[in-house]
Amino acid sequence: MALKPWLWLSPHIAHKLSPWGLKVISYFRSTNVISNNSLDWQGLHFANRLGLAGGVDKNGHQIKSWWTMGPGFLEIGTVTPRPQGPNPGKIMDRFSPQKAVWNKMGFPNDGMDILAQSLEKLKKPYPTPLFINIGKNRDTPNEKAVEDYRLCYEKLHAWGDAFVINISSPNTKGLRDLQGPQFIKDLVSELRKVNKSRKPFLVKLSPDLSDENLSATLEAGLEIGVDGWLLTNTTLSRPTGIPFPKEGGLSGAPLKELSKDLLKRTIVFLGDKKKSQLIVSVGGVMNAEDYRERLEMGADLVQVYSALIYEGPFFFQKTLSK
Repeated sequence: MALKPWLWLSPHIAHKLSPWGLKVISYFRSTNVISNNSLDWQGLHFANRLGLAGGVDKNGHQIKSWWTMGPGFLEIGTVTPRPQGPNPGKIMDRFSPQKAVWNKMGFPNDGMDILAQSLEKLKKPYPTPLFINIGKNRDTPNEKAVEDYRLCYEKLHAWGDAFVINISSPNTKGLRDLQGPQFIKDLVSELRKVNKSRKPFLVKLSPDLSDENLSATLEAGLEIGVDGWLLTNTTLSRPTGIPFPKEGGLSGAPLKELSKDLLKRTIVFLGDKKKSQLIVSVGGVMNAEDYRERLEMGADLVQVYSALIYEGPFFFQKTLSK
């Protein structure tokens, strides 16, 4: 069994130190995007189909470092128009016996202006496609949320290859209320008006959606021209034996079945229309078998977050080499 000293640290300390550890490791490596089962979509080339999920690098400070680890694409954010700190109180934990992760962060980030400064330092063409995950500030009322997403898109459109619309985090009060059909139509319609270079939009959904709400949301997305779906965010459900509070999102291995279920339901609903949509599966992907299973189920791309906490940054290399 490989030694994993970061798991000896508290989740909070490990979270704080991980960017520095990644930077040290990447210093001795060159950009190394692994070629394996490539995909071409809307002018973007994915050398492999395994990528970094949103939430790992909220401010875009570790983009170059992650490019040395081999992923086929990166997603950064969630970013909001204005800087904001985390929710009060305890915001993260892990439960190693079930490889579970819990967070109640609530989009802590330095804001879109700071992210833009980080992105300005990158040279194009990028080694991989770069997705930017955008959200709203927690003190922005839902009736004004469209403006927050528009501001983020206008500020960052030059650097993102695709944009992920995050309306499904359980850690911003009322955010999941935006998953309804009308908001998606209003939001994407507004973003299309300022979409100067026709960047693709993906909508990130909750694993806790009912069949009725999921079908209504997908139908609205197809009608307004959403380019794809990111399945899924964290869950509010708590399987037996998970010692986390009822508030906050659960991810890691216990999210696996819920994430697979939403992927299956989405593909069934889309039917032949699936060919025009990009489907990205994330949630409970903890090893190479999970990665291959999501692709076999119909996902076009797969992302990881919690697996990096338990397996470390070489996860991409180990998974794609099997």
